Parts: sequence; structure tokens; C-alpha cells
Amino acid sequence: MADLFIKQAKQYSEGRPSYPQQLFDFIASNTPSHDLAWDVGTGTGQAAKSLANYYKNVIATDTSPKQLEFAAKLPNITYRCTSATMSADELREKVGSESSFDLVTIAQAMHWFDLPTFYQQVKCVLKKPDGVIAAWCYTTPEVNPSVDSLFQIFYNVGAGPYWEPARKLVEQKYETIDFPFEPIDGLEHNGPFRFNSEKVMDLEGYFTYLRSWSAYQTAKEKGVELLTDSVVEDFTRAWNEDGQLQKIVTYPVYLRIGKVGSSI
Repeated sequence: MADLFIKQAKQYSEGRPSYPQQLFDFIASNTPSHDLAWDVGTGTGQAAKSLANYYKNVIATDTSPKQLEFAAKLPNITYRCTSATMSADELREKVGSESSFDLVTIAQAMHWFDLPTFYQQVKCVLKKPDGVIAAWCYTTPEVNPSVDSLFQIFYNVGAGPYWEPARKLVEQKYETIDFPFEPIDGLEHNGPFRFNSEKVMDLEGYFTYLRSWSAYQTAKEKGVELLTDSVVEDFTRAWNEDGQLQKIVTYPVYLRIGKVGSSI
């Protein structure tokens, strides 16, 4: 799936929302130590940049070198490009050794993974028994009723045929995704827990977000332009009807979090 994001890596970097501080506060408060985190499918490093404020060192990996070109560079983040299916040797070489990580995070990416293989890797590298895995996704943005009603048509009708089946897991807020980890001490379940991400956008920024979709890229490769002149006109009319060129766009974020336990 990484190929879908290579051509629009710049749009992805510019158009995607950041994640709220409350999300990282919550995750960090549930990891006993803060030495080493692995951000998997880091993309352009949105999550890794925030994790670097809480953990001494962050290993951030992605299968797309183009995405990593746009990643935020900080002294305690190490970016590495990996193959889509890492061997045990590559895991040790590019990520780390067994039982060495306090935290593994996956931001808006786990629905693309081969989960049985990935979970074996997670259970290998996390410290036992309290190493934490945190995976989250965000669902469709909320602007106002006029824009949101057009968005739903664009998302379901226009882009609908071009979404991969894995997208359903995001629409279901990761509630149905396989997540074989124990609830963290003090929490009754492993989620999903809701947070809100807010981003101030103008209309062009909103369009940049739409162009960053995998469905948009798939449609374009098939010769279909989803943002036709008429669609752009409809969105422009709805966006401008209140006279405010910039708007607060809210993205609901849903987190699954658990500890590795005594898994081997």
C-alpha cells in the first residue's frame, strides 16, 4: 500500500492533521518508562515528532523513502526505511533487539498491515510485561453542516469505489480490528478511546487533504479526477457561505491501547 502514498507525499505532509497533545499525554502516562519508542508506518513523521517530546529516543520506520523525505528531523528520532515484510534479521538491524521498547505506536496505518506477522514483531520487541502498543486512526473531518453534507457524498459516492477494503476498519473506529493485547492496569478495556484533533484550514488546505487520500491516488491512476470543476464549485460555495475563509476542522481520533503482558 505504500505505493499509493509515494506520488502525493508532499500533499500528505501538508494536508494531514497533527494529533492532539492529550493523546500523547494519555499514552505516555500508561508506559512505565520512557526510554525507547518505535513508530511504525511513520509516513512523514507526524506522530514521531510528538513522541520525541516524551521518549528519549524514537525509531520511526516506513516502507516509503519518499514519505520519509518530508519527515520532521529531530536529534532523538532515527528514521529507517524497511521492507514491507521484515525478516527477524531486518527487525533486529533496523528496529531493535528483543524486549527493548517501552512503546510501539501506529498512527493511521495499522489497517494496511499483515497483522499476525506484525503482532509477532510487536510482541518480540516490547518489554515484558508492561510494554505498550498504541494504535489509532482518525475518521472523517467535521467542518459545518453544509461542507460536511457535500463531504459525505464525495467520500461515499465519488471516492467510494476507490477505497481499499481495509478502509472499513477505519470507518469502524478500529473497534473490529484484531487487537490481542491486555488492558493496561487501571483501564477497564483497550478502547477505542476518543480524542479530537483540530486543524485550522482554508479551502485549498482542505482540498490538499482530499488529494492526500489513497482513494484519490487510485482514482487518478485510473484516469479519474474526483475533484472535478463542479465538485470544486460546490465545495467552494458551501465553504464560503458564512464568509469565513479559514475554519476549524475537527478530526475524531480513536485509540486502541494495551500491554504486551507475558507474550513470547
